[in-house]
Amino acid sequence: MTFAPLRLKKNEDRRLRAGHVWVYSNEIDTGATPLTSFEPGQAVVIEDHSGRPLGSGYVNPHTLICARLISRDSTQSLNQSLLVHRLNVCRSLREKLLPQPYYRLAFGDSDGLPGLVVDRYGSVVVAQITTAGMERVKEEIVAAIDKVLHPQAIVLRNDSASRETEGLGNYVEVALGEVSGQVMIEENGVRFEVSVLEGQKTGWFYDQRLNRARLSGYVAGARVLDVFSYTGAWGVQAAAAGAASVLCVESSARAVDWARNNAAMNGVEDRLSVLHQDAFEALRLLRSERRHFDVVIVDPPAFIKRRKDATEGMRAYYRLNQMAMQVLARDAILVSASCSYHLARSDLQQILLQSSRHVDRFLQLVEQGGQGPDHPVHPAIPETGYLKVFFSRILPN
Repeated sequence: MTFAPLRLKKNEDRRLRAGHVWVYSNEIDTGATPLTSFEPGQAVVIEDHSGRPLGSGYVNPHTLICARLISRDSTQSLNQSLLVHRLNVCRSLREKLLPQPYYRLAFGDSDGLPGLVVDRYGSVVVAQITTAGMERVKEEIVAAIDKVLHPQAIVLRNDSASRETEGLGNYVEVALGEVSGQVMIEENGVRFEVSVLEGQKTGWFYDQRLNRARLSGYVAGARVLDVFSYTGAWGVQAAAAGAASVLCVESSARAVDWARNNAAMNGVEDRLSVLHQDAFEALRLLRSERRHFDVVIVDPPAFIKRRKDATEGMRAYYRLNQMAMQVLARDAILVSASCSYHLARSDLQQILLQSSRHVDRFLQLVEQGGQGPDHPVHPAIPETGYLKVFFSRILPN
């Protein structure tokens, strides 16, 4: 296969040679290779300023990240054979570390598959394509997943906001087999039903698996509050680990039903209740009622999706953690998470400190967590290391 050349400006090859895999539009020598000559998703060989090949990839002339490196071998195309090989490499790590077939199989750039996320739910696999280059090989992706895993069904959850940037439309499609209703998974010994067709992202958030496992050491006999509970992943596991009571707060009516069903499936429905309300409004209500909890979990969606949202997003994290501390018992645990890449771990730590001072409490950072091993971090791409979790003890001064 012959690739069109995509040439970089002088010295703009240094990041790629150092291990990065992204090319920005302002790094292209548009005199030698005009971006207007390329189609979104077109296969290219990326060259340095002298014309020496750096590797193969694909291009999208309409995006800031206009090219992504697929292979350091400039003759390697993004085809079914390469996809099968890389998915097998992904699988070997997950099967070594995780005992059951419930995990993120492929995590985009970190697994050498830029623009592709694949989650495994036992015999059902959900893939999410986010770039024009991967969209071009959609059929090959489905065939590769089928060859590697032989699942009963493959779902394409191509409905993320990032696709718009790539000029792609949104859709959800069952590409192989049939999916009716929800699928069953198990995490940390607790069973859950997951909606892979209607749930958030691909239906489940595997990245918090190890942090939810840590929770079990804090909740025995405790009153637990799980804010932004979604399907009850934190709350149901807290109840299963022996919490005296769990209150989940969730604004989505569908997720409220899913959380209640998951509690019933694990036999903890008598100790778990769900409040269908906005998180901030619920925290105000609980404070006005003088309700107090021994453990509070705040695991919100990303408040900072773009760098320009940072100031407003940091205010939201500050307000959330301050309000969470106001409903804590005298000696209590706050589990605070952020999945916003643009909020640094040090920023979240500072927010926790400032919040504790505002409510006149003493803060101890007891444990820290991040994403699980099925979400590996690419060392040259800090954006792939996004999840921050603090387990903090909050005491009177």
